[in-house]
Amino acid sequence: MPLAEHLRELRNRLMKAVLAIFVVTIVAMIYYKPIADFLTDPVRESVGCTEGFGRAAEDGETCAEITINGLIAPFTIMLKVALTVGVVAASPVWLHQLWSFLAPGLHKHEKRYARAFVGAGVPLFLGGAYLAYLILPKAAATLLDFSPDGTGNLIPLDDFLDIVTRLVIVFGLAFELPLLLVMLNLTGILGGRQLLGWWRIMVLCITVFSAVATPTGDPLTMVALAAPIVLLYFGAVAVCLFNDRRRSKRNPYVGLDDDEASEIDGPDALEEGETVPPQRALADGEGDSGGKSGPHRQDGYDDAT
Repeated sequence: MPLAEHLRELRNRLMKAVLAIFVVTIVAMIYYKPIADFLTDPVRESVGCTEGFGRAAEDGETCAEITINGLIAPFTIMLKVALTVGVVAASPVWLHQLWSFLAPGLHKHEKRYARAFVGAGVPLFLGGAYLAYLILPKAAATLLDFSPDGTGNLIPLDDFLDIVTRLVIVFGLAFELPLLLVMLNLTGILGGRQLLGWWRIMVLCITVFSAVATPTGDPLTMVALAAPIVLLYFGAVAVCLFNDRRRSKRNPYVGLDDDEASEIDGPDALEEGETVPPQRALADGEGDSGGKSGPHRQDGYDDAT
């Protein structure tokens, strides 16, 4: 296919993906308030001031109020929520458009791996996003416990939505790590024993990543992110080891490097041959038969001179 055809195909795929996101965003703008309530209800139920700041201060209760600052802030927050929902909800459409653009250039086994990656990647991402949704209320309560007695907290809604978005993206992408390791093993880049030998370094890296990537920064959220990833990592290692064992049964030399010598059978032992007695060299002038003169011999050989 010429370059112009590729560019035309890319333009058509992008237009369809953008149109799908636009349509879903419009629908999300219509149902903006229920969506916003769905995002904020768990935190309000966890740390919200049910009786107001004054009664909470008298009772020694630590609570918070979700607020909106500014005249145009509700409109901008509606656009942010609607666009986020549009990108997430329309993901099957734009992922299909991306797949349709890349599939003609892939081999058969590459298409099989890509389908497996998408089929397993979507549930893992959604599982990570749902875990972030469950952890956020507990993380908010833990952070608000550091507030001095008799004080109230105001949580801007736009900042809160930014935290929710970052948590969902970080948890969702972090849950894709085991899938990436399995795909590298299937392509022969990483081995199961190699991954198992890295477990100490990987646990340390996962812990550091969890501490840096979580927007709240509290230990509860860090542990809630690190613990499932570590478990998924060891699950991926088990899958890689099983795949290596299955591959070695089908091809015993699959684990050898290109410059590594394999075991080669030696030659079979030769049977003992028949012994041939050595021939005596003829002396000079010897070898004439029947008294007839023959060619002159020198050192047992005919002298042609």
